[in-house]
Amino acid sequence: MAANTIAYQQILQELIASNTTLIAVSKTKPVEDILQLYHLGQRDFGENYVQELVDKAAQLPAGIHWHFIGHLQKNKAKYIAPFVYLIHGVDSLSLLTEINKQAKKNNRVIDCLLQVYITNEITKFGLNKSELINILNTILSTSENFQYIRIRGLMGMAGFTDNAAQIEAEFTYLRQLFDNCKVQFPQFAQFNFLSMGMSGDYKMAIACGSNMVRIGSLLFGSRS
Repeated sequence: MAANTIAYQQILQELIASNTTLIAVSKTKPVEDILQLYHLGQRDFGENYVQELVDKAAQLPAGIHWHFIGHLQKNKAKYIAPFVYLIHGVDSLSLLTEINKQAKKNNRVIDCLLQVYITNEITKFGLNKSELINILNTILSTSENFQYIRIRGLMGMAGFTDNAAQIEAEFTYLRQLFDNCKVQFPQFAQFNFLSMGMSGDYKMAIACGSNMVRIGSLLFGSRS
């Protein structure tokens, strides 16, 4: 299935009105589909798997902003460190340390989001509130150890459920945590991305304060 360019234009108009960044989730989709949206002006694309991302980045225009939105293993950070634009799912201090190490080797600063666990599903990853605060405090107290990463905000995934009230509560919790972190940690001057919402719940996420949504199936069809 080719990219749904009509849906893309419709979603884009919605997001422009709310100043929300669209991450077109292109995992498992061919480079031809990505190029369709690229030629319409889309620049932010999200991938879940390191090898797939590396392969696609080598074949596609250098102007693409590649977002890694999957669960990143420490031993694979080195493969995307030379070019990744934003890593969404940082869920441990050890992973952040490894990203910093690989960013230093590539003489660049890598932007990162800290992933927060906002649902009760064991298949989801993320930090709880105290772990999040501890990481932010650690970065500030040992800033010389984290010169090659930049914390840009938070990411979260709502539960896989049809219960709209539950999803809204999870998004609201993350938005409140995001706002509290901005107040509590003003030293993170570029802490301004709240990445939450996907194809099935992005409208609710935006209503709850998201300014970055990850949309795949509405643009590319179901996963291959």
